[in-house]
Amino acid sequence: MRIVAVDYGRARTGVAVCDETETLATPLEVVEQVGSAAGMETLLAIVARERPGLIVVGLPRTPSGALGSQAQAATAFAGRLRARVDVPVELEDERYTTTIARGAPGRTGLDARSAAVLLQGLLQRRAGRC
Repeated sequence: MRIVAVDYGRARTGVAVCDETETLATPLEVVEQVGSAAGMETLLAIVARERPGLIVVGLPRTPSGALGSQAQAATAFAGRLRARVDVPVELEDERYTTTIARGAPGRTGLDARSAAVLLQGLLQRRAGRC
């Protein structure tokens, strides 16, 4: 199943996708201002193009696991996205994804690489590799 991962941010939102075998996460692109009508339409066009069976939105927890204002914003965004798509939307802990993505080479933006790190971790857990 194809899965789309979204690293939500008010200014920039990273998007990544995995292959049908759920083996490899690939950063796709960064959507600017996803909270605006134009930004949401851009994200919805990506979802329509990729045809995922699941969308995962990163949930930014603090190192201790607590939920702060950023987590509330991501949760609210996931709710808005759920209302606009016909596939399940789940939240996934995204602690340290940006830190890891900073060390990852690539031509896509940091936010898209962060979404790929988030998705790759999910794929590994689903496969029982961690």
